[in-house]
Amino acid sequence: MLQLIETICFENAQFQRIKLHEERMNSSRRHLFGSRNQLLLTPLLKIPASLYEHKVRCRVTYSTSIEDIEYEQYFSKNIRSLKLVWDDSIEYSYKFKDREALNKLLYLRGNADEVLIVKNGMLSDTSFTNIVFLKNCRWFTPEFPLLAGTKRADYLDKKLILTATIRPEDLNQYEGAKLINSMRSFEEENVIPISQII
Repeated sequence: MLQLIETICFENAQFQRIKLHEERMNSSRRHLFGSRNQLLLTPLLKIPASLYEHKVRCRVTYSTSIEDIEYEQYFSKNIRSLKLVWDDSIEYSYKFKDREALNKLLYLRGNADEVLIVKNGMLSDTSFTNIVFLKNCRWFTPEFPLLAGTKRADYLDKKLILTATIRPEDLNQYEGAKLINSMRSFEEENVIPISQII
């Protein structure tokens, strides 16, 4: 059976955006497996005492039910450059545990730190994050991501970012980019200069 994951951030003594993770998990279960019951994460998540003072990545593996929960201290990758890669057939609208297609694209990064995937002529995501671009003091995220992340959804709901159709040829209209996902906060991330997207 297909397996999916939710990656949940534990920080400042609490799990972040639990409701959004539960909504995505239960929506995925409903669409992929026909599961109608609602699973709740909060009663199942228990941070080990040794990790309580740290930023922790909680990884929930599930299909029709929750199969495994793992915890590890989180250390952020320093991403300073991106390479554009094209793939019109890649599909990752559900957060599958199997990342083989994404890893194949990541292999094409060359000397860059990470890839930025172009699908159907439009920018989408990196291999493990959504992305936002700065223009005229406002931040924009691609309208059609490969995966609609929970952090992205939260920022859109709060009007901190807006969606836009962004093509490779539009990049020179922007001043920089940041990577966001459940573990990477917009406020903490470094800006990647547009000149470093190759």
